[in-house]
Formats: sequence, C-alpha cells, structure tokens
Amino acid sequence: MTIQFGVFVPQFRLGVDEVKARASAAEQAGFDSFWLMDHLYSPGGRPTDSLESWTLLTALAGATSTIRLGHMVGCAPFRHPALLSKMAATVDHISGGRLDLGLGWGSVEAEFETFGVEVGSRRQRAEALDETLEIFRLMCTGEQFDYDGRHFRLRGAYGLPTPVQDRIPVHIGGAGKTLTMPLVARHADWWNCVGHARNRLEELAPLKGDARISVQYAVGFADEAEDIPGVTASVSRRLPESGWGAPLIGTAEDLIEQIAVEHKRGVELFVLRFHDFSPPETLERFGRDVIAPLQERGL
Repeated sequence: MTIQFGVFVPQFRLGVDEVKARASAAEQAGFDSFWLMDHLYSPGGRPTDSLESWTLLTALAGATSTIRLGHMVGCAPFRHPALLSKMAATVDHISGGRLDLGLGWGSVEAEFETFGVEVGSRRQRAEALDETLEIFRLMCTGEQFDYDGRHFRLRGAYGLPTPVQDRIPVHIGGAGKTLTMPLVARHADWWNCVGHARNRLEELAPLKGDARISVQYAVGFADEAEDIPGVTASVSRRLPESGWGAPLIGTAEDLIEQIAVEHKRGVELFVLRFHDFSPPETLERFGRDVIAPLQERGL
C-alpha cells in the first residue's frame, strides 16, 4: 500500500498561467495527482475570479505529461451524464490517459440557487449520481445502449471515442452513511474522505466496499520550528478545522511522521491543500523534503 500524493489547488484568484505553473511544479516534485475544484464561484467567499474547471483541465493536460488530473470532486448536477462522459473521454485523450473522475452529488445548495441550477433533494441528487455513474460506465464501452432511470433516459446512446484508459478511476467524495457510502461501495475505485470526517475514518471505512482510501488534508508546511506558530495561525484562518479537520502542521520531519501515522490508518492517497496556496517553491520543497524521504523508507 504505497503512499500517493495529490495537491488540491482551487482555482480562484489564480490565472491560467499560475495554475499551469503549479501543476508543472507538482509533476516535477513527484506528486502523483493534481486536483481542481468544480464550482461556478468560490463557495462562501467574496466575488472573485474563478476559472471553469473542465476547460482549465484541458490546459493542464497540455502543460504536463505524467501527473494525473481531476476534480476533488466534480459536481454531478452541473452536467448531463452523457455530456460528462464525452468530456471525460476527451480529456483522457488529450492527457494521454491521465484523467481521474472525481464526482459528488453536490452539497453546496446555495450555489444551485445562485446560478439557477434546478436540482432535487439531497436524496434525489444521490439517486441521480448513482444513475450518472451507471451511464458513464456504459458510455465508456462504446457500445449502443438504452437506459431507463428515474432521472435520466437514453435511447441508442453510445460514447465514441472510448477513453484511452481501460477504466477511468472514479473518486466519490463525501462521508454520509446513508447517501454517499452506498454509492462508494457500488461505483468507486477511490473513496475520498472529506477532511472534517477524518476522525470517523475507522467507522466509515468498512462501508466503502473495495474502494481505496484517499483523504483531504490542510497542510501547514514550516521551514523551521520557529515558523510553526505563524504557520498554525495561517492554517486556522484560511483552512478552518470545521471544514478541513485537524491539519498537518510542522517542518518536513514533523509532516513525515504525521503522514506515516495516517498511512497506518489505511490512507493511500493524501490530497493536500497547502496554507500558502501551493506556490511552485512550496511544492518543490515538499517533494524534496517529504515525498523523497518517504519513498526512501519504502512508503
């Protein structure tokens, strides 16, 4: 169970070139994956520039060559599953088979109201995500099919070209026992446990089926021990525990030990959001001082 590292860079207040520079730096630093948000604005924040995620993903596919790309996680209600499947297959071709499909049923209800996206209740959205994932897998076969669901109906549909990968990995994000975890068990290659539910990891993990575990972490990366108080204050202000759970904070040596503890809990993919907005120099330093030593340990 080798550790993998992803970096989550929500693309608000960042230009295209700034995001591309971060993706390139993450690739060179040894990160395994690079993740965007999938929102029409910055939830809970003031109006600011926020780039559309799938369009930006195509730019990142052209700016990188090995790192895997995706959303942490995509908002299924924004797109009809047939369109989503075509987009996923296209990005998989552009990237040479490096897409991971992150999906959730959409939990920021204010966003739907703000932008006039008509959705049902949470249960109805979860049901629609179930059907979306069924349609996605059918579209990926390239074969014609009919589909009769409560939310979607297709006749003679097919998806061509098929993706480059034999199977695009699906990541389902969330931690709800009733609505989300059954979808994880049925459809997911990866269960992405949101940060605020990390304290329930052992309780929820038995519900995930065969899915592997990824977890989101807020990270405060300090140069020296004397920088830790300032970094801690910055993390608390920008990435509060109410949304992100207890952060990983400290020097490289501290983070190595904290990551090793979390790995023993079953976490394979660490999706990190750095307190300083993940500039290239932070990603380079993390790769050199944290990823490389962990790899030397065989983790």
